[in-house]
Amino acid sequence: MRRFRIGSAFGIPIQLDLTFLLVLPLFAWIIGTQVEQTTELLNDSLGAGLDPAVLTDGSLVWVLGVVAAVGLFTGVVLHELGHSLVAIRYGYPIDSITLWLFGGIAQLTETPEDWKQELAIAVAGPLVSVALGVLSYLAFFVLPGTQSTIVEAARFVLAYLAVMNLALAVFNMLPGFPMDGGRVLRALLARTRPYARATKIAAEVGKIFAIMLGLFGLFVAGNIFLAGLAFFIYIGAEGESRQTAMAAAFEGVTVQDVMTPADHVTSVTPRMSVRELIQTMFEERHTGYPVETDGEVVGLVTLEDARAVREVEREAYTVGDVMSTDLYTVSPDADVMDALTQLQQNSVGRLVVTDEDGEFLGLLTRSDIMTALSIIKSSSEYGSVGESESRTLRPEP
Repeated sequence: MRRFRIGSAFGIPIQLDLTFLLVLPLFAWIIGTQVEQTTELLNDSLGAGLDPAVLTDGSLVWVLGVVAAVGLFTGVVLHELGHSLVAIRYGYPIDSITLWLFGGIAQLTETPEDWKQELAIAVAGPLVSVALGVLSYLAFFVLPGTQSTIVEAARFVLAYLAVMNLALAVFNMLPGFPMDGGRVLRALLARTRPYARATKIAAEVGKIFAIMLGLFGLFVAGNIFLAGLAFFIYIGAEGESRQTAMAAAFEGVTVQDVMTPADHVTSVTPRMSVRELIQTMFEERHTGYPVETDGEVVGLVTLEDARAVREVEREAYTVGDVMSTDLYTVSPDADVMDALTQLQQNSVGRLVVTDEDGEFLGLLTRSDIMTALSIIKSSSEYGSVGESESRTLRPEP
């Protein structure tokens, strides 16, 4: 979804996802329609002594809904800032903090593998939420109860934020990896286990938690929001487990170890017709080729490029007409995981491998990486791939 930057804090960009523009009014509406029930709950749990008659007078309920919703999501931003500032202290930059459908997320550029650092980063957010809850309650406690509408409204919002920030801290500490509690679990597991193994265990616990939360949301609470949150927790746990396993498998493996070398790569010329290109693809079972002119790579052409030309026109169009000249290059010494990230971020299927002088050394495709991963997984353990072993990772032409 598209994101909008609304400001920054401590040099960290604060962004709004489009989904947040839907959920904020929804929360404001839910809070506004439940002011009377919420008041009774606060009176029973905190002895708040709030007057429902004053708080439900006219349009005040909608003002309370908006102010409480904004206060709640402000607490979410501060929660994520807690994670972010501790991460920065350990030398892990933060790309951004984004508010979206299910709250907020601080995007670290790199996940710490030191269990003590991850533990500190993970608990920082809930500790901020607890502190906000305590401060909100203290402000509510010192604010005298009167018949003033403004004062009574302020006491309601403070009491509500006190309860909700504490609830946010408790919920985030549940072992639903990759939530805060799941990351705490992984950090504790990583004390005595390899990082990838700790991630796998925490992810499995997180998926079980997500299934239970989803069933509770659908069949007990009747809350579609909880069911949706459970779905994203499950997907997040599965994704992070897979990413960590790949990182462990490719530790010490470079692009040069898994790429298809230049002498194994078939190139085409800009003058070749699109029809000839498709025939070559059929014969060689490849869907992408570098385009060379006088020994220099000037573009890439893929099956998708060829398909964009109508069949009756494929003899008239050439590779030079349809090829892409926006080449994404990578160094042969780059880590495979960095190259994979580059492939994903640019939504491309292959990278051109070049040296410092720009000389074409080969191609790195997603298939190359997946083939190498399958070979590594077939061994007894993940880890660094030695020079003699790494040569076997290069796919056959």
